[in-house]
Amino acid sequence: MSTDSDVWTDPRAAKTFPQLIRAAAAAYGDDPAVTLTGETIPDETASFNDLDRQSAGIARGLIARGIGKGARVGFIYGNGPGFAIMLAAAARIGAIAIPISTMIRANELVRVLRQSDVSGLIVQRKFLNTDYVERLCDALPELRESGPALRLTKAPYLRWLASTGEGLPASFGQVDALTAEGTSVSEDFLREIESEVHPTDQMVEIYTSGSMALPKGVKHNHGPALFRTHYLRGMIGPERGKEYSAFLPMFWVGGLMMSLLPNWEVGAVTTCTERTMSNSRIAMGSTLAEDDLAMLKHQKPPFWGLGMSETLGPYSYGDEVRAPGRPVCAPMDHFADGYDIRIADENDQEVGDGNIGEMQVRGYPLASSLHKVEQSVYYTADGYYHTGDMCLRDGNRVHFIGRNGDMIKTAGSNVAPAEVEMEMQALDGVHNAYVVGLPDPERGQLLVAAVVPREEGVELDFAEIEGKLRKQLSSYKVPRAYVQITREEVPLLHSNKVSRRDVTALVAQRLGRPAA
Repeated sequence: MSTDSDVWTDPRAAKTFPQLIRAAAAAYGDDPAVTLTGETIPDETASFNDLDRQSAGIARGLIARGIGKGARVGFIYGNGPGFAIMLAAAARIGAIAIPISTMIRANELVRVLRQSDVSGLIVQRKFLNTDYVERLCDALPELRESGPALRLTKAPYLRWLASTGEGLPASFGQVDALTAEGTSVSEDFLREIESEVHPTDQMVEIYTSGSMALPKGVKHNHGPALFRTHYLRGMIGPERGKEYSAFLPMFWVGGLMMSLLPNWEVGAVTTCTERTMSNSRIAMGSTLAEDDLAMLKHQKPPFWGLGMSETLGPYSYGDEVRAPGRPVCAPMDHFADGYDIRIADENDQEVGDGNIGEMQVRGYPLASSLHKVEQSVYYTADGYYHTGDMCLRDGNRVHFIGRNGDMIKTAGSNVAPAEVEMEMQALDGVHNAYVVGLPDPERGQLLVAAVVPREEGVELDFAEIEGKLRKQLSSYKVPRAYVQITREEVPLLHSNKVSRRDVTALVAQRLGRPAA
């Protein structure tokens, strides 16, 4: 049984992020913790002691600047030691760490800065040939002329900016100057502040990028984040001193909870490159072709099922990669510690066996709320979260059917895109199919498909494909129009999910029809 002293020396007992930082440094010292093999920037390595020492230096600077519990500190960093240090600097003093995507564009950045209410923003100067100081100035042109005292109408809570390198506009300070401000803050004072960071305090706010929805700020507290870190470490099984690649961005839950934090706890090395995974053949949440599924069967269990930012990663897993006839997601045979789930109808009542309803989740690790969103918008009166995932109850097993927003209403009937995609991908010559709906005055929505051929350069015969589908599917489930696209044209989000919204726009443009 752990004691209060253990939480500062045993990473597996930590209940807050400052406890994890100090415990990992005590346990693993100068062992490498995070490495970056650069493509456009120099390689970098940080040990567990480095993560503690360097984040403490910036944390002291934040304290000297008046940042304390609940203050909102944003940062734009790609995968690597810098990301881990900035996350730790804010979270260890009780501030809310708000990582922002390195892929974000100017208009999106303005929306996130305004929505998140960050008071300070620290940005990596360059990453993958992008100068983030320039990107901020493109988003907020007044930064080119402003001094350090910010009064920006488009980001009214933003008060200061920091970055590195030469030629910074006057509106930016140097990160080194921020660290220098912290010399007035003693180690003892920092420890006192850390001791008042509690599991119930908010630690991080993740701005999601879903396949259909606009970004939203998902709030997580220290206790649930560490609870999930311990659980996922046990499930994934990283080992001290071994190297594990971070395939997904750490500024989203995938990279943060499946790579960085479990590795930090156990003393493993998180290896990073500037680029993260982008492969439409194994895109999450898509109907995969049989040969692509075969690649996944070589993976070691657990075979993860559904998960989301609000649940701090996957909350379900199956005993096999895919159940027969269910190529989108692993069957949900088990659910992670700390969650209650139900498959519910539109009245939030449990559906019976053999019926389809919405997956609803509640429990300790669930997001406490969404920033600036009323609880009743996404949460039921009894505390379940509306995931929007439609699922079939099949005895003790649950199958994912599709996103609520992905369901297509055509000619008065509902169509699950995954069912049609599976039938199409079973046909000779078709590697991947993406089925979407376009507005139609007669049918409500017109069922259409974007299709990637199995062999590059081969023109598909859609009349033949349609004829075969009519033998396999009800007539209303057969697409009324088709567009052939290349593998490179499949639009991916940076979380390696296919962007259904962009597929819809692409198909609409090719067919000369409105997308909405």
